[in-house]
Amino acid sequence: MAYKITDDCICCGACAEACPVQCISEGDGKYVIDADQCLECGSCAEACPVDAPQAE
Repeated sequence: MAYKITDDCICCGACAEACPVQCISEGDGKYVIDADQCLECGSCAEACPVDAPQAE
């Protein structure tokens, strides 16, 4: 299952920097993950200081 970023996102960009396929971009008030490109590797979740990326 692809990851999804929750409303806990603080828009720090750590997840986007950690993503090996660059499928995370800044959205409206939080970052968003393109589920079609997500490898489900968990790099974003490991990098996030507030645990906003969660597996769907």
